Amino acid sequence: MIQYDYIVIGAGSAGCVVANRLSEDPNVNVLLLEAGNPDTKPEIQVPADSFKLLGTEVDWGYVSEPEPYLNHRKMPCSHGKVLGGSSSIGAMSYVRGNPHDYDHWQELGNSGWSYQDVLPYFKKSEHQQHGVSEFHGVDGELSVTDLIAPAAITQRFIDAAMALGYDYNPDFNAKQQEGVGPCQVTIKDGKRHSTAAAFLVPILQRFNLTVTTGALVTRLLFEGTRAVGVEYLHEGRLHQVRVNVEVVLSAGVFDSPKLLMLSGIGDAKSLHVLGISVVTDLPGVGQNLQDHIFGSVSYQAIEDLHPASSSSIGEAQLFLYSEKNAEITPDLQFFFGPNLFLPPDYARPEFGFTGIAILTHPQNVGSVSLRSSDPKDAPMIRMNHLQSEVDVQKLVAGIKLMRQLFQHSTFDEYRGAEIAPGTDVMSDEALVAYIRDTGSTFWHSVGTCKMGTDPMAVVDPELRVHGIEGLRVVDASIMPIITTGNTNAPTIMIGEKAADLIKGAYRVP
Repeated sequence: MIQYDYIVIGAGSAGCVVANRLSEDPNVNVLLLEAGNPDTKPEIQVPADSFKLLGTEVDWGYVSEPEPYLNHRKMPCSHGKVLGGSSSIGAMSYVRGNPHDYDHWQELGNSGWSYQDVLPYFKKSEHQQHGVSEFHGVDGELSVTDLIAPAAITQRFIDAAMALGYDYNPDFNAKQQEGVGPCQVTIKDGKRHSTAAAFLVPILQRFNLTVTTGALVTRLLFEGTRAVGVEYLHEGRLHQVRVNVEVVLSAGVFDSPKLLMLSGIGDAKSLHVLGISVVTDLPGVGQNLQDHIFGSVSYQAIEDLHPASSSSIGEAQLFLYSEKNAEITPDLQFFFGPNLFLPPDYARPEFGFTGIAILTHPQNVGSVSLRSSDPKDAPMIRMNHLQSEVDVQKLVAGIKLMRQLFQHSTFDEYRGAEIAPGTDVMSDEALVAYIRDTGSTFWHSVGTCKMGTDPMAVVDPELRVHGIEGLRVVDASIMPIITTGNTNAPTIMIGEKAADLIKGAYRVP
């Protein structure tokens, strides 16, 4: 049987980073397994085409179970199935989160994950357009830039927010997160800069790195409670490979817990029901699912806004508190784009612009569980969005404020009719109905293999699976609490820190 020192499962936002860093050592060999195909689909490289990728062959195409608080709608749970994972299909916004997010992780018992601990890893990955600083690096592989050609209307959003009293914020990843300003993105030379493009493509010639695409991992192999290898399906045949040092599970928030449970790691009672032999009883596997939910406001534009192909769907953003001093971190994040992002069944004019109000720390918690013991079956996903009335009211407040921004005089020369929610949706009761009818996940799912030391934790602060030797989880599923904002940059950071943990180093040199 073929042997490798390290096997990394999943070539996504974290997996590409881990494979790069581990294979820097010529004395070890690394196998990187990816269920999807190479990132050759043309739309991947065009930043403005992000939403054209959802539901295609580069998306796992998962949907939630009917959501009881969203009128029993099934939520699309898009998740990249391609080299680069979700960094190859997402909107490319570079948002690290709030420093308090990481200090909170440490307060929950995760030593080594404070903001000061993780900041060096954010800087390590980064090639920042604005140069090196206390908060930014320039020697990393990942291109972090301003948008090349933001639409003229985007400045009007910034102006309107400042007119309403919000501070201008030129850098959401520095001292302060609150305020309004332009987005930074992971784009290079006008093309998407995924983790595949940044961390994997440049090292494909390393003799000690093997990358296999189209490889669906079906289970982990154990001797007792030690991970000793992996079984995967490739081109219609089952293969088994052994590992000398560690298996690194970077399959993402839905598939990492799925694979653990298929392999006998999870809630023992649930596994017995499906006829799966239990390796270790870890009831927290698949629990603690968290995600951001949003409501949108769209207007018709009276002229072409000329969004660039090199643009993300979000060109400016605003972090704010729905109630002053009510939260430690901003509880709402707004994105603005010179494009239409409409709920289904809404009329679509030729030109338009959209604001998205995102709840940064919703109170609901969901879960991921097995549908069956067949590795080809999609997992069962329950988000439980808007279970909390507090969350509902915060989104209502967000939509009202977005309308106020769009009604400001700075938009007068661009603004046509309101398309969504629409001028017939004005009362709080009508807005609540609109949110339950149209609100959706923002594809920032985290938390299903959470890090910690409590009985529901799945991995310890070094990301080792509790009760198992030779196995770590390294992806967004380890987050104990969701970050304040987009989750791709934090997931890349997790990959960087994990690689050092695996190599036995605890600080970036």
